[in-house]
Amino acid sequence: MVKIGKINRLKVVSESDTGVYLDGGSDGELLLPRAEVPEGCRVGDSLDVFVFVDAYNWKVATRHKPRAAVGEFALLRVVSVSSVGAFLDWGLPKDILVPFREQKNPMAVGQEYLVYVYLDEKTGRIAASSRLDRFLDREAPDFNEGAAVDLIIMGRSDLGYNAIINNRTRGMLYANEVFQSLSTGQRIGGFVKKIRPDGKVDVCLEKPGYGRIDDSARKILERLELEGGFMAVGDNSSPELIREVFGISKKTYKKAAGMLYKKRLITITDEGISLNR
Repeated sequence: MVKIGKINRLKVVSESDTGVYLDGGSDGELLLPRAEVPEGCRVGDSLDVFVFVDAYNWKVATRHKPRAAVGEFALLRVVSVSSVGAFLDWGLPKDILVPFREQKNPMAVGQEYLVYVYLDEKTGRIAASSRLDRFLDREAPDFNEGAAVDLIIMGRSDLGYNAIINNRTRGMLYANEVFQSLSTGQRIGGFVKKIRPDGKVDVCLEKPGYGRIDDSARKILERLELEGGFMAVGDNSSPELIREVFGISKKTYKKAAGMLYKKRLITITDEGISLNR
C-alpha cells in the first residue's frame, strides 16, 4: 500500500506509450508520465516517487518533489483564491489547497504563509492549514535541556519568536537572546534552554551554560584573528558595540573572554584584548 503525500519507492512493472506503471500493492498500478521517466528506466527498476490524489481521485505518481510532504511545515506563496479556499505553490504542477476553514487569517494572492501539510481523511486528498497549533503536540515534550534541536520560525511575538521544535511542538525564542535577523519560515539549528513546569519549552540559538561560552569564545578568537590579533574591545565597551562586533550579549562576552584569559589564550588590558601568540 502506497503512502499518499510521501516519497515511495516503487517498482516498475510495465511500460506504455504514456509512461511506466508502478506497483502500488493493494492500491493497484500507478502511472508515471513518460516525461518524468528517467532515461534507461526498465521493467524491474525501482523509482522514488511522490504520490498524491488528482482531481479525478486517482492516485498519481510524480518524480517532482514538493516543498513539504504530509506531516511537514513550509512557507508557501498563495497563487490564487477561489470559492473553496486559497491555492499555494508547493513545487508540484498541481497547487495545494488551503480550505477557508483551515486559514487562521484570510489569505491573499502573492503573500507567503507558514502552513502544515496534511491528508484530509474525508477526501483522501492532500491539503494545507495555517492553523498550526492544531498539529503541534500539547503534551509535555521529552526533550533534555541543552539538547540540539531543529527550529522553524513561526513569527514574532511580544517576547520574541515562536518556533516549531523538531517538527512537533512549540517553543519560545526570547528577543534579548537573538543577535541575528530571523524571518517566518526560516529553518535554523537551536538548543533546548529550559522546560517550564507547565511543559512549555524555551529555546535558544547558542548552547546554554558552558557550551554557549565555548561557542562565544570561538567567535572572539576568530574575530581577533581577522583583526590581526588585537581589538579595542573590553569590559568597559557598551553592550551595543559588543553585540555589533561579536553577535553576543555583553554578559556572554565577559564569561567567554574570562575563560579565554584563564586558558592563557588572550591578554586583557585597559586598551582591549589581544591574542597570545
